[in-house]
Amino acid sequence: MNRKEALDRLTAQVAAGRPIVGAGAGTGLSAKCAEAGGVDLLIIYNSGRYRMAGRGSLAGLLPYGDANAIVVDMAREVLPVVRDTPVLAGVCGTDPFRQMGLFLDELKAMGFTGVQNFPTVGLYDGTFRVNLEETGMGYGLEVDMVRAAHARDLLTAPYVFDPDQAADMARAGADVLVPHVGLTTKGAIGAGTALTLDQAAAVVQEMHDAAKRVNPDVLVLCHGGPIAEPEDAQYVLDRTTGVVGFFGASSVERLPTERAIVAQTEAFKDMRLN
Repeated sequence: MNRKEALDRLTAQVAAGRPIVGAGAGTGLSAKCAEAGGVDLLIIYNSGRYRMAGRGSLAGLLPYGDANAIVVDMAREVLPVVRDTPVLAGVCGTDPFRQMGLFLDELKAMGFTGVQNFPTVGLYDGTFRVNLEETGMGYGLEVDMVRAAHARDLLTAPYVFDPDQAADMARAGADVLVPHVGLTTKGAIGAGTALTLDQAAAVVQEMHDAAKRVNPDVLVLCHGGPIAEPEDAQYVLDRTTGVVGFFGASSVERLPTERAIVAQTEAFKDMRLN
């Protein structure tokens, strides 16, 4: 599916009053099941693989593997089983060992509809984040990657973490903007520190408004932190204006997997011998 086809489908859905739901997939089975459930966008990146290996999502920001090589490897598993859903590649835009234009061309040739900026330095803060910016590995490179992807007619759905980044990504050509309000809570390996849902709604609204002032056509979703379950996402949608959906990674893949396997195992353990 190309960018125009994907965007036409997404905008038509919003016009019909139906929210957009994006999902992260760490395995082919996860992607297949999310598509069967009606997901609108699938995104694959290294943290999906780590999550399904039982590790926290932040493993994707640590030196446990080549993030861009991992997404290419994951593509062999996911792309062949997805039938009619646009698939986006998580691209580490700060990777100093890639010729980014050539890498984006490779992803497009493989069959990806678009990209998202992950791993992202937007999840780092404090002195470490300042040092990344000072030493040429800052968030601006992710904006540059999205701009380059847009120029190649790839669908772009970047994570943003504050209003300035939201405006920068909108100027770079973001089609779908994903305000990120923190590591997802709940489950066996979820975060324990997060905003409240009301705080998350306010932060998402600020990023939405900043992006819309630049590009009124950008589609804005919500993601992360306390927005972990369908009722959480509905709570945020009810308390924001113009936010048109939700992107879930742990929420769509890790949390339901944890519950389903535990429940199924417990059901078998409840059997009795004659």
